[in-house]
Amino acid sequence: MKLFPCAHATHPQWAMAAGLVLAQLRARMALADHADAPTLGLLYITDHFAGAAQDILDHLMAQLPQVTDWVGTVGVGIAAGGVEYFDEPAIAVLLCDLPPHRYRVFSGVAPLAAGAGFIPNTALLHADGGTPDLGELIAELAQRTTSGYLFGGLASSRGDTVQFAVGGNGNLRGRGLAQGVFRGGFSGVAFDAGVRLVSRVTQGCQAVAPERIVTACDGHVVMALDGQPALPVLLSDLAITLEEPEGAVERLRTTLVGLAAGDRRTFGRGGSFGTDTRVRHLIGLDPARQGIAVAERVEPGMRLTFCRRDAAAARADLVRICAEVREELEPESLPAPLAAARMAGDPVEGPPAGAGIAGAIYISCAGRGGPHFGAPNAELLTVRRALGDVPLVGFFAGGEVAHHHLYGYTGVLTVFPA
Repeated sequence: MKLFPCAHATHPQWAMAAGLVLAQLRARMALADHADAPTLGLLYITDHFAGAAQDILDHLMAQLPQVTDWVGTVGVGIAAGGVEYFDEPAIAVLLCDLPPHRYRVFSGVAPLAAGAGFIPNTALLHADGGTPDLGELIAELAQRTTSGYLFGGLASSRGDTVQFAVGGNGNLRGRGLAQGVFRGGFSGVAFDAGVRLVSRVTQGCQAVAPERIVTACDGHVVMALDGQPALPVLLSDLAITLEEPEGAVERLRTTLVGLAAGDRRTFGRGGSFGTDTRVRHLIGLDPARQGIAVAERVEPGMRLTFCRRDAAAARADLVRICAEVREELEPESLPAPLAAARMAGDPVEGPPAGAGIAGAIYISCAGRGGPHFGAPNAELLTVRRALGDVPLVGFFAGGEVAHHHLYGYTGVLTVFPA
């Protein structure tokens, strides 16, 4: 598989930004190591261009007729390569070189379903955060895939919230008057088992206490942990006291909880949180009942770990998922000793980092981005340094999707192996 052509640009006028993107795409499609006839386009725009969404899509479709399928959405920020576009009008496009029979575009007018020789295995999902019962709908959509794995995010916009979903070759039969730009619900593209994907989630957190079991609760209030009143356990784990309120409040503001079902551990590989763990905020204390309130309903038997989120923890966890992706892919292109040396950070002769990746999608939280990592573009530059200079696009979402869960303040990295 050749590299996926990728392009991005900013300009106050959408037509000029689109023209710059098209020029870059055509130049890359002319390179020997890039795909020259891709069929699936991923399109992300910042909310400055949301009002021109239909015009942008129509223009790209007219100029790139060989690209028969399009999906994407809008974000308060978008990403491409090592660049983050926040608070400026911008467009980013990735053209995927995949056999058309290996994927299907879906939307509210053309729901995801198996049939006609296609069995969905995974899916890229874009959704409107205002959709009723969205969490349940995401879980139900995951059940329609053989792997149960979704990746994607919720559109984010200070104005119009739009999604793109256009299917060629009859993939969206019956869409009526819909012209490829949708509002509300969800859309995306599903892949069958013939399209290999490698995906990881970073929640940017570091545990500050051991894992505990919820033994009593009431809705969002955890009453007891490991059989002990929850509030004293929290104070002990954080080494704080309510008799010193200023220091306690400051520490509590930076403390979150990792929650997982009783049959799952909150910690995954290397002590990091796994995809079955949801990180949620502490939203209050209940001194009368010696409880703590968290931003999710809890049930007895759930596992809970107190954690913190800061720039250092976020960078370390982001590098970790990139390293895991490289570790999974590079043994295919490097002898084992060289792959091990590269993972250890030693100088290695051979294919550059990222050589085994045709393209990548990175969806991060709108509350992350460069500022959370300490500088403009810092999050995407971290990905680029760790993963290599690979074709990559994405957006900054109002909520992130991985597996069958809806997350917040996370990053979801998915790559297409070459």
